[in-house]
Amino acid sequence: MANFRFSAFEANAGQSRVSLGRLVLLALALGAAYGFFMGWYAVALHWGSGRPDGYLQLLAGIVKLPALFLCTLAVTFPSLFVFSSLAGVELDLVATLRVLVSAIVVNLAVAASLGTILGFFTLSTTSYPFMVVLNVTLLGIAGSAGLGFLRRTLAQLSAPTTAPVPSAPTDTSEKVSPERGRASHPGDAARSIFRVWTVIYALVGMQMGWLLRPFIGHPDAAFSLFRPRAANFFVGLFDNLGRMFGT
Repeated sequence: MANFRFSAFEANAGQSRVSLGRLVLLALALGAAYGFFMGWYAVALHWGSGRPDGYLQLLAGIVKLPALFLCTLAVTFPSLFVFSSLAGVELDLVATLRVLVSAIVVNLAVAASLGTILGFFTLSTTSYPFMVVLNVTLLGIAGSAGLGFLRRTLAQLSAPTTAPVPSAPTDTSEKVSPERGRASHPGDAARSIFRVWTVIYALVGMQMGWLLRPFIGHPDAAFSLFRPRAANFFVGLFDNLGRMFGT
């Protein structure tokens, strides 16, 4: 039953009967759910201290996690619309946006389902570098699910809807050259273009997360809504990996 419902959602993602407003609200709710578990780390750290930093970080996480995905969508939407048009996906602007928001909903649904795992480790450790790496890993898993949904949906929409007209019989003795035997499938262009856009989307999403940090709150720093712009996502990740392994 679950597979049937997901397949129906995937097949109808680009259709007008799917409400874009409902998809956005669902994305906000699911993103807030995972953001809650991200911010809960700061609450656990400051529990009993009498300072509001933990609760402020919790509220910030609830707001900023959905904002991360919507801001990434705003930056990358024009490129995907152009790329999908080049790949033969016949969708207008609103329909393309609907497909993208549907993919974000899948992404955040998986992330929200992993929130309890994040909550468990929050109560099990106080290691800030470990929590940073764990969040990157969990969001990476969820992102892979969302991009997989988007790839399948675009492949369906770019597939030919009519059967090819059979050609007249030809002389079987005629040799077919290797070049003629390699007929290009319509989905090949879509897959190639999608791979390029996936790299763009991932890079923008990671750097957007870096710009919107902190999400979980550093134990040695007071609450701040944003941090000064410095370095980049990869520098921060490798720094936390080094700290986690004591190097």
